[in-house]
Amino acid sequence: MKRILVPIDFSEQAECAIKTAARIARRSGAEMFLLHMLNLPMNETDMSAHGDASSPAKVLYLQKIHQKIDAVMKSDFLKGIKISEEVRFHKTFSGIIDYSHELGTDLIVMGSQGATGLKEMFIGSNTEKVVRNSDVPVLVVKKGVGELNIDKFVFASDFSDEVKPSFGRFLEFASKFDAEVHLLFVNTVHNFEPTKETNKRLREFVADFDLPTHTLNIFNDTSIERGILNFSKDIEADVIALNTHQRSGLSSMFNESISEDLVNHALKPVITFKL
Repeated sequence: MKRILVPIDFSEQAECAIKTAARIARRSGAEMFLLHMLNLPMNETDMSAHGDASSPAKVLYLQKIHQKIDAVMKSDFLKGIKISEEVRFHKTFSGIIDYSHELGTDLIVMGSQGATGLKEMFIGSNTEKVVRNSDVPVLVVKKGVGELNIDKFVFASDFSDEVKPSFGRFLEFASKFDAEVHLLFVNTVHNFEPTKETNKRLREFVADFDLPTHTLNIFNDTSIERGILNFSKDIEADVIALNTHQRSGLSSMFNESISEDLVNHALKPVITFKL
C-alpha cells in the first residue's frame, strides 16, 4: 500500500478518518493525501480551472481553507507520516473519484456521522456514491470510533465464485495487520440454505487461498444486516469487510428491511471491495 486518500471537511468524523488513515499509513509505510472539496455555487464562486480565482474575497477564502488544512497536518498524530494536501472545486463524490484515479490511490478513508444501520450509513450520501463508484477499497469510519486497532476482520459474503478476486484484495489488505479473519455467511428466512450446503461452499471457497488465522461461520438472524452486526459484536470484531457492485452499491447485499432496533446501533468501521 503506497497511497491513502482522505477526503476532509474539518468535521469530527473527518478527524476520525484522518486518525484511522494515519494508523494504517504507519503500519504500511503509505503516503497520505488530504483532499478538501469546495462544492460552491457556480454563479458566486466559480474557481474551477475555467473560473476566476483572483478576486480578493476568493483568494482570502482559499487562504483560510489552506490554513485549516495546515493546522490539521501539524497534528501530533500525523508526525512522521509523509502527507500532502489538495483543494479542488468539483462535485464532492466525483471529485474524490477523479483525484483517486490521478493519484493511483490504494485506499480511500472516509468519515460517516450516521449512527444507524449499514444501509443508512451509505445510501443517499457522498460516501455511498464513492463506495459505489470507487475502483479501490473504501474504509468508512464513524464518528466516535476511537482509536482503531485492527486485530479482527469479519468478511461477510455469499462466497460465490465472483467474490474470489475481491476476497484476494481483501486478504492483501488484511495481511498488513496480522489480523484474524472471520468469514461470515448470514442465514435468514429469506435466503435460507442447509448448513451442510453452506459449509461445503465455504470450504471450497477458502481452498484457493493461503489464509491467515481464520474461522468459517454461519450465523442465523432475521436479516443479513442484523446478522453481520450481531456476529461482529459477539466476536468483538474491529472492521467489517463487504463486497459492492459498481452498478448497485450495497443494495444487493441489503435487500431486506432494517430493524428499528438498529437505528441507534453503533457500528464498526466498514471497508468495501468492489467485485
